[in-house]
Amino acid sequence: MNKLSRRQIAWRLAQDIPEGAVVNLGSGMPLLVSDYLPPDREIIIHSENGLLGIGPKQTGPNPDMNQINAGNVPVTLLPGASFFHHADSFHMIRGGHIDISVLGAYQVSEQGDLANWSLPQGEKAPAVGGAMDLAAGARNIFVMMELFARDGTAKLVRQCTLPLTGSGCVTSIYTDIAILDVIAGHIHIREIIEGITLSALQAELDIELVVSPALSLLRAPALDE
Repeated sequence: MNKLSRRQIAWRLAQDIPEGAVVNLGSGMPLLVSDYLPPDREIIIHSENGLLGIGPKQTGPNPDMNQINAGNVPVTLLPGASFFHHADSFHMIRGGHIDISVLGAYQVSEQGDLANWSLPQGEKAPAVGGAMDLAAGARNIFVMMELFARDGTAKLVRQCTLPLTGSGCVTSIYTDIAILDVIAGHIHIREIIEGITLSALQAELDIELVVSPALSLLRAPALDE
């Protein structure tokens, strides 16, 4: 089965960001999204450390480390970009001014609950950072993750067993196997990769998938890793 790579997931998610959206990208995999924004749309990337108007990551041997996003990644700035205080950045988040927050996840429940900051005892995970503020304050939460963990367990679950970041906050889930939407407490499958059947995928999950009437194949271009 040919699953999407992390960059391909980022590309696919980027295609669903509408014109004029203000978007916050979480640490890790979500940071890849800024490399694949459609060039014909004005999309404004926000970072909670106090940047608005972020472009693709810096390239070259000597990046300017005074110009970084919240994941400590050196980034470029687009014309009209601005810098501001960390507290002002969180006013934007808590005030409901972020249209979409793209976050990674360890688990997502069928009710749209999100767990993305704490792993089972003995495993290391990053601090929660601004994830709880984003889960509560952003108008839409797009989760970007691989559908199954390294041990083969599904990250899409009936109920989260890990500490929650936010309750009922997830809008859509972009994975290496399928794209899904959370609607009224149910998971609707919108796209699925070629080579896996709905019945095979359903057999691996503990939740009942609702099939979208417009179900289509999940595709992305070949991208360098």
